[in-house]
Amino acid sequence: MKAIQLVLGLTLAATLAACSSTGGANGANGANGTNGANGQLDPSASGYGRNGVGVGGDGSGSGDPLRDPKSILSKRSVYFDFDSSAVKGEYKPVVEAHAGYLKKNPQRKAQIQGNTDAQGSREYNLALGQRRAESVKSMMRVLGVPENQLEAVSYGKEKLRATGSSDADNAENRRADVAYDGE
Repeated sequence: MKAIQLVLGLTLAATLAACSSTGGANGANGANGTNGANGQLDPSASGYGRNGVGVGGDGSGSGDPLRDPKSILSKRSVYFDFDSSAVKGEYKPVVEAHAGYLKKNPQRKAQIQGNTDAQGSREYNLALGQRRAESVKSMMRVLGVPENQLEAVSYGKEKLRATGSSDADNAENRRADVAYDGE
């Protein structure tokens, strides 16, 4: 297990080093600087310091990175493909950032909330939502977050973010949300 964590840690470090070059202040999509030239989320452009502590606008490290819209930690949702619980590559930096935050803040706990779109039975969606939550939790565990800081729960189709039935609405509901204690 230690060897796996070491390999994943080295992979994470290499990924973060590769992400440190961005496509300019606005990234490739003209958003808020959280996307690099390849359209991926860029933790180095987020106000999330490498040491797991948020960086304030003055570089002092002050402020709450969980609430700072410039921080990758303000992104709380990991989206999934239809009928899938596999974390897509574009959301791995979000999971990695939250794992880093939890490791640096051992007093904090996170609940991973699995959600689905409205299609399918209640039972099926509860099971799929649980698999999605467990998938994110498992990734965080591999990254070194202790079990006692994480909880995976499923809401199935009970907490729809978008209430329509379009493809875009359904895609918005296929997610796992990271919720911290006290929120």
